[in-house]
Amino acid sequence: MSGSTVCTVCPRRCRLAPGALGACRARRNEGGRVVADGYGRATSLALDPIGKKPLARFMPGTLVVSVGGYGCNLSCPFCQNAEISQAGARDVSWRAVSPDELVAIALDARSRDPRVSGIAYTYNEPLVAWEYVRDCARLAHDAGLVNVLVSNGCVGDAVLDGLEGLVDAANIDLKGFTDGFYDACGAGPGALERVKAVIERLAADPGCHLEVTTLVVPGMNDADDEIDAAARWLAALDGGCGRDTIAYHVTRFFPRWRLTDRGPTPVETVYRLADVARRHLAHVFTGNC
Repeated sequence: MSGSTVCTVCPRRCRLAPGALGACRARRNEGGRVVADGYGRATSLALDPIGKKPLARFMPGTLVVSVGGYGCNLSCPFCQNAEISQAGARDVSWRAVSPDELVAIALDARSRDPRVSGIAYTYNEPLVAWEYVRDCARLAHDAGLVNVLVSNGCVGDAVLDGLEGLVDAANIDLKGFTDGFYDACGAGPGALERVKAVIERLAADPGCHLEVTTLVVPGMNDADDEIDAAARWLAALDGGCGRDTIAYHVTRFFPRWRLTDRGPTPVETVYRLADVARRHLAHVFTGNC
């Protein structure tokens, strides 16, 4: 197709006609170049405890200014933020927040509460507009603020190259540990291996604190064997030091969006799977219990 181009941000590799948006609803072919349509378009802005990201072992007790936009390159049927992650610019209310303005908001928050440590890029999938994360993160570092990334990790190496040295802490969603689970989340081919590659790269980065989360969905990824395999793989990262450095969150599902045909994950299931993960990892946490 004349004028079409391929977006290489994630494994979906959407081929975009002129003016078209990708499956994430946040990247567009503009004049033959893929740009972040969602750049600086904030749908959500809040002051959160850092533990809500969740980060259990990075700057505990501090607060972060959390910012979210719209769009996501996955379509998990259980999405907790579907109203923004599965939306485009015409579907939600947003306001323009430049990188300078976002950093100023964070600095103002810190002037009123010294517990404010930085900015978290979260709520939807922030890396569908990764250029905004990059530009904000540079200014945040200049201002003495830390940068926290909450992501599904389903992105290419070029995105991580662009964020090199800018992310101080990350929580990556490891949705499941099978290709079938990622297929159910609408991911492109090879998504699990891509997420694993991102986790592996961040685990090896001495400048980035890494934590990983799995939302346990009944009947989909709640088998002992699957959590055991994921935890064993995490523990083996970076020459085996993952056991002592990577925190793993095993989190309870609640019915949302398109997955309302089952109840919440039984609390005892979450605790059991956390114990399974502790066979391999020293820092395992339960969430939503």
